[in-house]
Amino acid sequence: MTERTLPNFRPDPDALLAEIQQGERKAKRGKLKVFFGASPGVGKTYAMLEEGRNRAAEGADVLVGYAEPHARPDTEALLLGMELLRYHFVDYKNVRLKEFDLDAALKRHPALILVDELAHTNAPGMRHPKRWQDVMELLDAGIDVYTTLNVQHLESLNDVVQRITGVVVRETLPDSVIEQADEVELVDTSPDELLERLGEGKVYNPEMAERATRNFFSKGNLIALRELALRRTAERVDAQMEDFRRENRVRDMWPAMERLLVCVGPSPLSARLVRASKRLASGVRAEWIAAYVETPSQTAISQADRDRVNQTLRLAQQLGAETITLTGQNIAEELINYARSRNVTKIVIGKPEQSRWREILRGSLVDELIRLSGQIDIYVIRGEAEELPSAPDPLPAPPIHWPRYLWAMLGVGISTAFAWLLYLAQFVKDDLSNLVMIYLLGVVIIATRLRKGPAIFASILSVAAFDFFFVPPRFTFAVSDWKYLVTFLVMLAVAMITSTLTSRIKLQAESARRRELRTAALLALSRELAATRELEKILDAAARQIAMVFDSEVAVLIPDAQQKLAAAASRLKKYALDDKELGVARWVFDHDQAAGLGTVTLPGAHGLYLPLIASQGTVGVLGVCPATATAFGDPEQLRLLEAFANQSAAAIERAKLAADARSAWERVEAEFMRNTLLSSVSHDLRTPLAAIAGAASSLVEAESSLSPDSRRQLAETIYDESDRMERLVNNLLDMTRLESGGLHPRKEWQPVQEVIGSSLHHLDKRLRGRVVTTNVAADLPLASFDAIAIEQVLVNLLDNALEYTPAATPLEIAASKCENAIAIEVIDHGPGIPPGTEDKVFQKFFRARPDGVDGSRRGMGLGLAICRGIVESHGGKISARNRPGGGVAFRFTIPLEGKPPQLESEASGNDEPVRNDE
Repeated sequence: MTERTLPNFRPDPDALLAEIQQGERKAKRGKLKVFFGASPGVGKTYAMLEEGRNRAAEGADVLVGYAEPHARPDTEALLLGMELLRYHFVDYKNVRLKEFDLDAALKRHPALILVDELAHTNAPGMRHPKRWQDVMELLDAGIDVYTTLNVQHLESLNDVVQRITGVVVRETLPDSVIEQADEVELVDTSPDELLERLGEGKVYNPEMAERATRNFFSKGNLIALRELALRRTAERVDAQMEDFRRENRVRDMWPAMERLLVCVGPSPLSARLVRASKRLASGVRAEWIAAYVETPSQTAISQADRDRVNQTLRLAQQLGAETITLTGQNIAEELINYARSRNVTKIVIGKPEQSRWREILRGSLVDELIRLSGQIDIYVIRGEAEELPSAPDPLPAPPIHWPRYLWAMLGVGISTAFAWLLYLAQFVKDDLSNLVMIYLLGVVIIATRLRKGPAIFASILSVAAFDFFFVPPRFTFAVSDWKYLVTFLVMLAVAMITSTLTSRIKLQAESARRRELRTAALLALSRELAATRELEKILDAAARQIAMVFDSEVAVLIPDAQQKLAAAASRLKKYALDDKELGVARWVFDHDQAAGLGTVTLPGAHGLYLPLIASQGTVGVLGVCPATATAFGDPEQLRLLEAFANQSAAAIERAKLAADARSAWERVEAEFMRNTLLSSVSHDLRTPLAAIAGAASSLVEAESSLSPDSRRQLAETIYDESDRMERLVNNLLDMTRLESGGLHPRKEWQPVQEVIGSSLHHLDKRLRGRVVTTNVAADLPLASFDAIAIEQVLVNLLDNALEYTPAATPLEIAASKCENAIAIEVIDHGPGIPPGTEDKVFQKFFRARPDGVDGSRRGMGLGLAICRGIVESHGGKISARNRPGGGVAFRFTIPLEGKPPQLESEASGNDEPVRNDE
């Protein structure tokens, strides 16, 4: 049979744009290859390392990022001669863990990196909680990755594996990870061979092997896991084949895997057809799709037929089919095009019910499908009509809108009046064809404004009016010239065809407008969710948008810490979430399936409940209570609601992942601060305490034998070390007040010169032997600040300069006015700070390490952090910079706010300052 060529359909511009963008992302992204196996011991690591060695032998830049040879000599031998990345060791609960060093791998940036055990959970404190997230970051950096994975670690198969083996697998990863893989290679071994290797000690040591054989590694478990791995690999290969066919515009069928397509319609036979297709798909273990094609002629079907179509599609969904509603001019062409795009091998359709003469006049869908099918098999099934048990009662036929027919009569009357004027003006003379054009124009205008019925009525009325008013003998329906009969027939045919096509275009425009509204609603939700970062706002936005689009009451339920569902965002007015409704939501959350209103599961609920499924599992439940019980009878509406639920689930997961990452970072930072603080306290407080204890014991035990100078030196040591310890304790207390927000400066108007002098006096003993130069402008105005706090800033800056500069190095203090502030600088002539640490020096516990400076007496790294806190609490800024001639300059500002009080000398006009001792 000769295959009829289908018309060349114009490619979808959105699909082409998406393919181009996806191609650009793939070009920048690294390639991922997964060595996939049914269980441990099948040889995944061996296959990965062997492939890596082959690539290295070809000249590729290959790095072994992480490999777990499990003490197997043949696997360890493959590591010889390969470049290995050093492990990142983490101490956790008195155990030293070795982890993959992501930062080192990114810095090394090889062309290909081998990372074993994709589902591994990283140790606490690592950047990502899971190793697959490390791999995603490597791919985003443009690095190719080889990795290994067992089938039991897939999230979607977790419960299946538990039922088969009785073992709960804790380390899982989302299925989307393996779906993103560019290549999946199955590493397969028969169960008997694997058990033999296990008994020979090639997988585990003899003790572990014996225990594993009794539990996880039974022959039945291995057979079941092997089937799961084979099926999952076949699904992935089939998806890759579909991608290749779509990218290369392949229209020929590649029947590598069976896939069925059943065409349903408003006929009562459709339910029987769906059940027969389910049995056929189960017999060949194939996926199957139920499709309904909506043509312009079917947009105006009765409500009863539309309800029957919706019920049939819902039945197909319940039986496990994928449902789709197609739109087009020709049912056969749309079905064949869709079947070829999905690589369908069999199409199931019902036997025609219409008589033979109607098939001759209107055409046969079965014959059309057979002519267009080519390599696709067509199954024609006949069954007895049956009504779906849950189908609603047919609605009464819509009433006739008589005003529309009156408007149609008025339109024909206007056309007749205009034609009569032309006739009286003798523009037409003996040729009446121009008048026919006027009537046709009127019919087209009526068809664009009114529905199909009034347009056909106007077509018939136009022919009658033309005959009555213009065809001789006029003002009768008699015809003297039989040639006008042809004119009447052609005029009626053209008018009816024109009116029908115009009405059809109008219906198509309305359908396109509805689809545009649905797309716009989904786009509005996506934009609002993308612009929101907080979980509460995301939930509120999702509930608000869904309630508005579907005219429903909405509740979004999220599990709490005890996994108890509660309404986190609600738009409920009429209905309440009682125990019954919460029970339905709990079932949906546990089983990842929709339930409630309009479904076969718990249909007595007031609302429809959908699981919010994200890449890492179910994150919540969406409850929708529509205004009418049949609101989601249309599968298109239900699919739109599911799209809203998927968008909301992705946004909720994104917010939760961000919160988890933020919490993990806070835990890491808190742990770092705790360790640093304990280390600092144990060292910096123990040192002065040891010096005080040693000096005091010398005074007590050898007081009589010590000279006055020695006793004085020991006393000064006790005093100096006590002063140093007091500064450390004060720094800890000040930092605690800063962190808790308890620092509130008490501002008073006073000169800066006094604070500078007070700080120098405070460090008088430590500044002995140093030359301190002060350069304070004489015209500095009064400033409002906390003198004690600013004095502490100067003391900390001077103390920092003393610690990090050699003895006898001069210091400088400068103060000047700049814009609306007073700037104070503390300048030293030491080695400066390491480049790039100008901002880090003000972080807590950060201690610079300049060359050539003894760091034995350095503090805990809190002094400069306290300075920043005090300065910023005054509204100023603090910074550090290396000076060109050597040394570092710390600069901070005190804002000049408000108007200073007038001094008494200024009020009296006397130049001598008046001192107030009170």
